[in-house]
Amino acid sequence: MKLSTLAAAAIAVACLVSGCASVNKASSAASSQAKTFTPVTDKAVVYIYRNEILGSAIKMPVDIDGMLVGETGPKSFLRLGVTPGKHVISSLSEKNADLNIDLQAGQTYYVWQEVKMGMMSARSQLHLMTAAQGQKGVLECDLLETTAPAMRLASP
Repeated sequence: MKLSTLAAAAIAVACLVSGCASVNKASSAASSQAKTFTPVTDKAVVYIYRNEILGSAIKMPVDIDGMLVGETGPKSFLRLGVTPGKHVISSLSEKNADLNIDLQAGQTYYVWQEVKMGMMSARSQLHLMTAAQGQKGVLECDLLETTAPAMRLASP
């Protein structure tokens, strides 16, 4: 067998054996309310979701403009209220992934945090998705608590 195949198999086994990453989930009521996809007039609503189980043992920190907003785990999402304007959303993993985005007030954005195999740890990529794709992905996930109080949104 090739060395890369062995490394990938070892990582997969380690992820399965070690269980799922423990992340700070919001209440099920808050998760259900966030899934109504209600816009906010003076802010952009950004959903960052991770609807895969690949890399389930690994938390992936997410920041916006260098400020940590939360850590995702498998089948989880963040719902954030962000001031309009240009921002950089980053997924911090073996190789950081950045998404430059210009947010408009009253609009809703969906960012898929795709998990990929890395050499020593998981990697990720960020993708701006359509509303239909994003809502479908978010509906598969549970809401997380954000670590950035300024970006918390009141329940819709």
